[in-house]
Amino acid sequence: MLPEWLILLISLVYLALLFGIASYGDNRADAGRSVISNPYTYTLSIAVYCTAWTYYGSVGRAAATGIGFLPIYLGPTLMAALWWLVLRKIIRIAKAQRITSIADFIASRYGKSALAGGLVTVIAMVGTVPYISLQLKAISRTFTFMHSYPDLERLHDHSPTIWNDTAFAVAVILAAFSILFGTRHIDATERHEGMVAAIAFESVVKLVAFSVAGIYITFFLFDGPFDLFGRMADVPELQNLMTFAALPGGHTNWFTLTFLSMSAIMFLPRQFQVLVVENVNEEHVAKAAWLFPLYLFAINLFVLPIAMAGILRFGTVGVDPDIFVLMLPMAAHQEFLSILVYIGGLSAATSMVIVATIALSTMICNQLVMAALLQIPLLRQRDLSGMVLAIRRGCIIVLLLLGYIYFRIIGESVGLVSLGLISFAAVAQLAPSLLFGIFWKGASRRGAIYGLTAGFTIWAYTLFIPTFAGSNAAVASFLAHGPFSISLLRPYQLLGLDMFDPITHSVFWSMLANLGLLVTISLMNRQTTMERIQASLFVDVYRHSGGPLIWHGKAMITELKKLLARFIGEGQAERALQDYGRSRDIELAAGMQADTDLVEFAEKLLAGVIGAASARVMVSSVVKGEEISQEGLLGILDETSQVIEYSRRLELKSRELEEATNKLQNANLRLQELDRLKDEFVSTVSHELRTPLTSIRSFSEILQDNPDLNQSERQKFLNIVVKETERLTRLINQILNLAKIEAGQADWQMRDLDMVELTREALDSTSQLFSDKGISLSAELPDQPVLLFADHDRLMRVFINLLSNAVKFCPADGGRVEVVLQHQPDGVRCEIGDNGCGIPPGDEEIIFEKFHRTSTAGDGNPQGTGLGLSISRHIIEYHNGHIWVDPSTSVGARFIFFIPFGV
Repeated sequence: MLPEWLILLISLVYLALLFGIASYGDNRADAGRSVISNPYTYTLSIAVYCTAWTYYGSVGRAAATGIGFLPIYLGPTLMAALWWLVLRKIIRIAKAQRITSIADFIASRYGKSALAGGLVTVIAMVGTVPYISLQLKAISRTFTFMHSYPDLERLHDHSPTIWNDTAFAVAVILAAFSILFGTRHIDATERHEGMVAAIAFESVVKLVAFSVAGIYITFFLFDGPFDLFGRMADVPELQNLMTFAALPGGHTNWFTLTFLSMSAIMFLPRQFQVLVVENVNEEHVAKAAWLFPLYLFAINLFVLPIAMAGILRFGTVGVDPDIFVLMLPMAAHQEFLSILVYIGGLSAATSMVIVATIALSTMICNQLVMAALLQIPLLRQRDLSGMVLAIRRGCIIVLLLLGYIYFRIIGESVGLVSLGLISFAAVAQLAPSLLFGIFWKGASRRGAIYGLTAGFTIWAYTLFIPTFAGSNAAVASFLAHGPFSISLLRPYQLLGLDMFDPITHSVFWSMLANLGLLVTISLMNRQTTMERIQASLFVDVYRHSGGPLIWHGKAMITELKKLLARFIGEGQAERALQDYGRSRDIELAAGMQADTDLVEFAEKLLAGVIGAASARVMVSSVVKGEEISQEGLLGILDETSQVIEYSRRLELKSRELEEATNKLQNANLRLQELDRLKDEFVSTVSHELRTPLTSIRSFSEILQDNPDLNQSERQKFLNIVVKETERLTRLINQILNLAKIEAGQADWQMRDLDMVELTREALDSTSQLFSDKGISLSAELPDQPVLLFADHDRLMRVFINLLSNAVKFCPADGGRVEVVLQHQPDGVRCEIGDNGCGIPPGDEEIIFEKFHRTSTAGDGNPQGTGLGLSISRHIIEYHNGHIWVDPSTSVGARFIFFIPFGV
């Protein structure tokens, strides 16, 4: 046991040391010699992520779940790998827009929306209060433990008065420290170099203290990590601490915690403050991206050994694993080490509370209080710099009181780790709106607001409200049975989903609603002009050197100076305008009129103090020729929008003309092809007609000039003349028939007919051809009639063409032709195959062209007119069918056609 006065003295001396470091950092900053402008201090300030949760709660979680504590640090490590892509872009945007908080960032992205900024502020505030409560709980418990050990019953005393309550005293002290170094004066950049220096120092202290405790416990109380692991392996109930089996929810919970910690390292208000607002050089991100994971590795190196040592020394019943790191040195009577560990825990807790309250006080002041007060016309003309400071200081006090009240209400019913995860799940709701906002121009204000509202509401219902179950019977009943005993609305089993642990369950439903509404409403919603401009500035920040010059009215420099002085003080306003003039090599005289660049500069300067939305309202009030209403403010933006829209229409017309040109080119190519085909057709027809006519004329002249020919010769020549005449007649008929079909002038006699009967009729008509050549014919036909609405004569022509071709190309010895007719559910399929010479590879489509003829295997001479297959294809296609050659046939050729029912 250590005397209470000694512990209190040590705590006050340590806080006084922080006070001195912070004062030194601020003085150096005022002198223009920053102590934090290096990547190492920047990295150490990011380590404010490692709070009392890390220092105490990680050991407690490791004692209960083994490696289950790792996702909380695996997530930031993974996220650090993306910092150069994501964080650097956020920093660049924040510098360009003079953004001072995550609420201001989201509000600015979505059209400088006061509603969006206020909603983010409420989410951040409600989500951070449990985390502040966690730090107060950790400091209070460790303080009580230090002066009461080994009387651990005092740790469970729930009824201290406010005057002897350590947690309340801590809240008051931290409020005073935060006020001194977070709200000493109004700074348009909202950077606090002294505070950052103190936070970096605390990061070193907690790392050293935890590491020294880990070394002592691992190598002095025990014989190293192998001794600890060996002893743990001998205890059956502890063997699963190195597996997922000890983690509630298993792999799913592991994934959820990793996702939450990835969001938390970026979007917790305190993390955004140190990562973005306090950043002095975006190049520091590159080194921090690998230094910070090293810090996380170092501070977690002894978590599992300490947890094992605590279990082996004290067991798991009747003790709080969260303070194993302090109990073990105390039990070994190592007072100095115990004090060092206590100071490390104090560092971890105080750094978080200080940064979080400063960040939140800025958000609450700018996005809620000032946004409301500036709606009162009388206040716009007053000097408000003192009021802004008073509001922020009041917000710090209120936040710490809320954290204290929450701590007193929930008592011991919720552990350190659970409190941390509740806050993580709350701030994760900010991730979709922010990340979509910097990478997707289509994300809209309405989509972001609806998504944030839905996600936050579900988080509160499924996670925040249930934390009061341990101290409120009504909440406990609500948790067990649901509102009005509706089991489907139970917070931990919403809509009957009971497969997840509470954290995963809440994250699943809240993120589903948040993301779903953000994307869906953004796709359906039309953005305002301001939203489109801000979206372009954020998404394309690397292409923009600054914001658009949107001010159209006139403003005097004296008016802008008075406006700035009301919020940042006359001295700062004068220095800011002088710096602006020097940077542009101009002298700003009192009677001069401000140009658009200066108006933009003034608005951004104000945005750093009162937020983007309020700054826009105030600058509007001094710009002549512009109404304070948003309609007047956006007039010039509408003109820009019209130009953009006109440009888009020109681009659309250009694309349409390009498409029309491509169509004309294709049509011209088609006409050229048709002209070529016409010439080819005329040439082919002329040749085909001339051949039989030449034969007829030649043999007729022979008969005429030689009347004394013997009878056999005369008969032979007459037979040739008749044959060539029949050939000529067939050719002319086929040409006329094809011409009518292609011109759409054919007379189609459509009626219901039996395809089985039609096939038999075609086989009978061509039977003599098979007999003359000695070719075998087999037919496989359905037993029942197959009715089809079709033209009898023309389908008969198709069958005869295909059958005669099969006979023509079959060998005289051993030739076979097979006909298969199938009744299918949606139509009729017919196959006519032979074992002839087949179709040359690559000619499966060409053979259906007009006048294309294939040579027989025997003599190599082309057979027929070359019109039969072309006519057959036109007939089949008129019946909405299709005819083709089976490419898989290895011997001969197999023609297939299909005609659907209901032609």
